[in-house]
Amino acid sequence: MKASKPATDISVSFRDPSGRLLRASGRILRLINRDGVADLEAFLNSSTFQRLLETKRLVRTTMLDSAAVDNLIRDCEAAELFELDDGWIIAEHEQIPFQSFPYEWPPEMLHEAARLTLDLAESLVAESLGLKDATPYNILFRGPDPVFVDVLSFERRNPNDPIWLPQAQFERTFLLPLLVNKQFRVELSQLLSSRRDGLEPEDVYRLCGPLRKLSPPFLSLASIPTWLGARHDKDDTTIYHSKTLSNPEKARFILESSLKRLRRKLDRLRPRADEKSRWSDYMASDNNYTEQHFRAKQDFIEKALLEFRPASLLDIGCNTGHFSAIAARSGARVVAIDSDEVVVGETWRRARAEHLDVLPLVVNLARPSPAMGWRNRECASFLDRARGAFDAVMMLAVIHHMLVSERIPLEEIIELAAELTNDILMIEFIAPEDSMFRRLARGREHLHEGLTPQLFEAVCKRRFELIRSQHLDETSRWFYLLRKR
Repeated sequence: MKASKPATDISVSFRDPSGRLLRASGRILRLINRDGVADLEAFLNSSTFQRLLETKRLVRTTMLDSAAVDNLIRDCEAAELFELDDGWIIAEHEQIPFQSFPYEWPPEMLHEAARLTLDLAESLVAESLGLKDATPYNILFRGPDPVFVDVLSFERRNPNDPIWLPQAQFERTFLLPLLVNKQFRVELSQLLSSRRDGLEPEDVYRLCGPLRKLSPPFLSLASIPTWLGARHDKDDTTIYHSKTLSNPEKARFILESSLKRLRRKLDRLRPRADEKSRWSDYMASDNNYTEQHFRAKQDFIEKALLEFRPASLLDIGCNTGHFSAIAARSGARVVAIDSDEVVVGETWRRARAEHLDVLPLVVNLARPSPAMGWRNRECASFLDRARGAFDAVMMLAVIHHMLVSERIPLEEIIELAAELTNDILMIEFIAPEDSMFRRLARGREHLHEGLTPQLFEAVCKRRFELIRSQHLDETSRWFYLLRKR
């Protein structure tokens, strides 16, 4: 008899003292201990909970009855982890199609996640509920839309307490990264990949010149906290004591005013829609495509999508998401990746405007997101999440960048493509004589001598069956539809 795979703790779940998240028997389960039960039940009975479910901004959650729990813990796959103490309950969550992390989001998505966090905080005030924390790790994206997934972040709130305790964390993980990204053009992938709890005010203060330290929003977000921190006696713990008021209406007014101030700061940090980068105008220029050539490329992709109807697709080098959108309109659930956060942000704007099932991520496939966190087990690597997740992969106008700029051998590129797709690969081959290829090579064309369509096809045939190909007349470009062997 084949041994069953043990249940495993899911990313970023072990830090919560009220419970833990598990993946078992292909299901997403949350164990809630006796300390978390009352807070969770208060939230599940709130009107905010119902509104969030109706608007699909909260992960769908089902409490398992005793019979379901008994059946679950008899499952040999999960039995060892389900030795429950008295008072523990189990909830089951819907599965979000593809897990992503804040260091893979463009600023537009981090901003949208921040808006959702504030929306929740504001709506909970009237019901004497609140959030324990305010981290982007509480949120996943279903396509371009944020979904709050940590139901144990909700707690009962003292109505006489005027303080939103997660404010400092909200500023560190949302506002300060957005501020540095917008003002200093530092990408979020650099800011957040090694800083799980965001940026400290002192970090940002050191980046500022004398005048900037006094200008909003640097003054309130970085300078004043840095000055106050320097004056604070580190042995004084009174700042951590609860400071309740005798009048709950006054406490609510102060709390709501604090949340409104945070929203105004967040609105000032909204990413610009007209941001430019090296690749943001790529689709607007000809890039060796005439209108007829581009139409032929689009027809080739549309025909392949119509023929194979992939349910899930990975678009590698998506740029501003033109072909991602085509795939989504054909019925595919799309994850679109590019190394340029500006074009990924534009892809997100397109997906939101057109209500397309496209999840855009800032990922460079040559240097994809590694496993992160404690013992590298909190956040799985991009490749571990991607393997086996897609029926189709598109690599359009991208492999020459990997060959030339990243110096990755063709055999390695095709091998990785075979790992990522369960079925088909749509790929564009650009020969060394192409002007875009030569621009990347910068006089090193001799390194790619012998790279011909014939060689490309021979390498592909080791892992794929050739369905069809098409050469663009008067160009050095070919399109291929391949099926995994």
